[in-house]
Amino acid sequence: MAMTASNRLKLKTMMFLIFAFNGIWIIPLGTYLDSVGYSAANIGSAYMTFAIGCIVSPFFVGMVADRFFSAQKIMAVLILLAAGLLLLAARLSVGPDGLAHVNAAGEPVLGPFYWVLLAHFVCYMPTWALANSISFRQMENAGREFPRIRVWGTIGWIVVSMTTLFSVQINDLLGTSEPFEKSVIPLYFGAGIGLVTGLFCFFLPATPPQGAAGKVTFGDILGVKAFALFKDRGFTVFALTSFLILFPGMFYWAFANLYLNESGMKGAAAWQSTGQMTEMVFLFIMPWFFARFGVKKMLLLGLIAWVARFLCFSFGVWGTPTAMLVVLGLMLHGPCYDFFFVTGQLYTDKKAPREIRSQAQGFLFLITFGLGWLCGSYLAGWVVDHYALGKDAHAWSTIWLWPIGMVALIIAIFSIGFNDQTRVGDVADGSPETPPDS
Repeated sequence: MAMTASNRLKLKTMMFLIFAFNGIWIIPLGTYLDSVGYSAANIGSAYMTFAIGCIVSPFFVGMVADRFFSAQKIMAVLILLAAGLLLLAARLSVGPDGLAHVNAAGEPVLGPFYWVLLAHFVCYMPTWALANSISFRQMENAGREFPRIRVWGTIGWIVVSMTTLFSVQINDLLGTSEPFEKSVIPLYFGAGIGLVTGLFCFFLPATPPQGAAGKVTFGDILGVKAFALFKDRGFTVFALTSFLILFPGMFYWAFANLYLNESGMKGAAAWQSTGQMTEMVFLFIMPWFFARFGVKKMLLLGLIAWVARFLCFSFGVWGTPTAMLVVLGLMLHGPCYDFFFVTGQLYTDKKAPREIRSQAQGFLFLITFGLGWLCGSYLAGWVVDHYALGKDAHAWSTIWLWPIGMVALIIAIFSIGFNDQTRVGDVADGSPETPPDS
């Protein structure tokens, strides 16, 4: 049955709000924490909470959505909890003096802020996989329809990123003087958006469980059935690549905003949204690529875009004739994200049996934004600290060489190991059009 216009509008709004909830504060978080006295290692640890949330919860939530409760109701409750916890995290992000928490030796520590932020992500992270599952359940052909729905998440991210262009007006309205990206205000804004998002989710299209209800085993909680996907060599190589790409990826997600602000760029978060603008364009044209290329070529194009991005950052310097390389590096977010991560979500949906698709999406997020983000955050934080040149300065041109080498190695592994000829966008039943060459 074709998707109704009402359900299509609801799904677009859902994507807009979910990504706006996260996007308004996660990008400037590193700059804010740096401004109040936290170290790069502390910043990396704060971003690790995102990863731990992916590791702890998606399997369990996916199992519940597949077997017992409607996915939209689970998502609504989780987002409301996440909004409340983000509000508390904002209040606990600094000590009574407005600066970083410190230990007995005077060293900055995240303290209670870390644990509340972790609880926030335990609630929030499963909603990405649930949003995908809800969307896929309403579609006859996910390869053609999903990009047009998912693009509204990108639009939401762009809209909230543009708030940095009005930081002076926001400061005047709230009676503050701290620059928007260096303040706690984005976290409070995020909590407000989360409240609206959670209430809206109760009105999403009904998405009842498809799996068989009954006694829950420990294996169900761990999502053991999703591990069966590893029997396919193509999926195994894809999963390994998805894990590894977050090692270089965290150099961008955790530290690009700090890099841009240190280079003297004004309204850095708004400039970063140019990446979401190109992401929006590529989401619209992805069906054209799906019709002509298999999964391997799509994923490979995404990996190549990651190398190009970091080359631009390494050789571009803001405020010089090479500044356009920095902008180009930001704009490459479109193919970086869409060709690899969105294609990967569709590929996973194609590979997974119908009754475990929510678990499979949760499993993918565990691999990437869970384990990969966790390890990548630690590595990126260590590298950035190693190349610190004093307060508010780092050897960024050297730092960006690290992810360039990482992605080059990942491309070699993927090119040799992945031979799956699966295509997405041609068949609506979720089975591969072509048997994988594995």
